[in-house]
Amino acid sequence: MKKTYKIEVDCANCANLMEEATRKTPGVTAATVNFMTQKMNVEFEEGRDPKEIMKAVLKACKKVEPDCEIEL
Repeated sequence: MKKTYKIEVDCANCANLMEEATRKTPGVTAATVNFMTQKMNVEFEEGRDPKEIMKAVLKACKKVEPDCEIEL
């Protein structure tokens, strides 16, 4: 399952760090963050709950960019 989320991130480097953190989150099979459009595309493992996974993604992203936001 793929989902797109609106994000708020300050710079392209931070977007890259958020993308890397998202890809490392259990339950995520692929992720891309586009700084220009302020969007994050996430592909989830089959049968997993995207809401629960995105809570972990947000926590991981806050570690690399404390003031980032993801509209869940």
